[in-house]
Amino acid sequence: MSNRIKLPTHFSGRATPETGWTREITLIGANGAGKSRFMQEMVSLCGERAYCLSALSASFPKREESRRPGSVDDLFRKAASRHTYMRTDAVSELDKLIYMVFADELEYLLELKDREFGGGKRVKLRTTKLDTIKSLWEQCFPGNKIMRSKGSLMFATQAGDDLISVTSLSQGEKAVLYYITAVLYAMPEAVIFVDSPSLFIHPSILASLWNSIEALRPDCTFVYDSVEIDFISSRSKNTCIWVKSYDSEQHAWDYEVIRGSALNEEIFLELAGSRKPVLFIEGDTQHSIDFRLYSLVFPDWNVRPLGSCNKVIETTRTFNDLKNMHHLRSRGIVDRDRRTDIEVDYLRRKEILVPEVAEVENIFLLESVIRVMARRRGRDTEKVIRRVKKEVIQTFKQKAEQQALQHVRHKVKRDVECKIDARFSCITALETHIKSLIYKLEPRKNYNRLREQFAVMVHDSDYNGILKVFNHKPMLPDSGLPALLGYRSRDEYVNSVLEALRQGGKDADTLRNAIRRCLLVNGEC
Repeated sequence: MSNRIKLPTHFSGRATPETGWTREITLIGANGAGKSRFMQEMVSLCGERAYCLSALSASFPKREESRRPGSVDDLFRKAASRHTYMRTDAVSELDKLIYMVFADELEYLLELKDREFGGGKRVKLRTTKLDTIKSLWEQCFPGNKIMRSKGSLMFATQAGDDLISVTSLSQGEKAVLYYITAVLYAMPEAVIFVDSPSLFIHPSILASLWNSIEALRPDCTFVYDSVEIDFISSRSKNTCIWVKSYDSEQHAWDYEVIRGSALNEEIFLELAGSRKPVLFIEGDTQHSIDFRLYSLVFPDWNVRPLGSCNKVIETTRTFNDLKNMHHLRSRGIVDRDRRTDIEVDYLRRKEILVPEVAEVENIFLLESVIRVMARRRGRDTEKVIRRVKKEVIQTFKQKAEQQALQHVRHKVKRDVECKIDARFSCITALETHIKSLIYKLEPRKNYNRLREQFAVMVHDSDYNGILKVFNHKPMLPDSGLPALLGYRSRDEYVNSVLEALRQGGKDADTLRNAIRRCLLVNGEC
């Protein structure tokens, strides 16, 4: 394959580069960075090989016709002059494509008839454009059918019993029909530019649809301008071009061609289009406290929930390792859980923030947070704090042995992972090593040490120390804090804290600063 794709001028002044042969190119970048101009410049550089598609304008009649050689409009004008029997009243791109499909189908059938009668024997049928369109469209919409009726293309859909015309299809159905048909008419070895390939198309069929469409034209290159992460990450042979900025005076762009396995990180593809620094956190956008809280505490950061703490740690490390490809600062936040001080120090050196409390729920029990919320509710602040501290300390005292056991379990699990990750000459050596672990790990010694530490915390009423080591999900309701402040539930109290942050003002600043201090953060992050 000899196709080479020229790229626009880089603002550094270096010679216009080429991508070499590639099946898929995706333009990514922040809004206003110049992606649309970049694509227009690529179209210009490709010359007569450029073939531009947009589902947004495909079915609209009021538009300026393209004069570009090889465009749908150009192909229709040529087909109309060649087929005197073809209707010429089509205006939209989609209508023109349908007219051309029918004209091609009729021409093939007439040719087939001449060959069969002239040769005196049956001729083997080949698959026509209409056959391909019908097969792929019905594959995308199971239960729907494309029918030929009185010289027109009609559709039977699950939405009703009557046959309907193209104009009555949904926007998604029109988009699929348009893309399938248009790609079949692209010139050989075309560079097919697709603006917003996900527009109007349901996410459930997006990847498989474009896989099938690309398979129709293995000779072509597909260039997409998309912000849909699921779509971008689904392109198996994709080259991303990260457009960072545009200099109108030089008519040049700052951009980067990105290849390699690191690009399989869909998070990178998404965040490359953002100019905010990135904060990776645990949980999700809908159910976890983390996202709702940290988005308000760090409003100038792009907060991205990744689910597990391991995913946060690995993604933050990977993203920071890719600094040669981007200029975004990235950090992570994970719960302290039962991590040792050594583990916490290591994570902080790797740009992972770890709070001075065991888990995110404990943040809502910080004394400075309680003070703000008690004052807002008109409660006796000192009385509320005394009662909450008493309940938390008492609950911790009751569960101290269980907590010590859980801490030891965590430490043993981590230590085993490290100590067993070694080379052994034989199975006997491995067995001997495993048997010796009980003496090396000293679980009972660590358990007794933690019991003593926890007993001291209880004796000294070390409230902050207890919040730092106490993993207990029902802590908020067990502390009695929501009820003391007149809230009916733990969730109502949490939502009130989030609302105070959202409203802004002095209380929001106090809450925000308290939480940042808990994360050992000065300033924004």
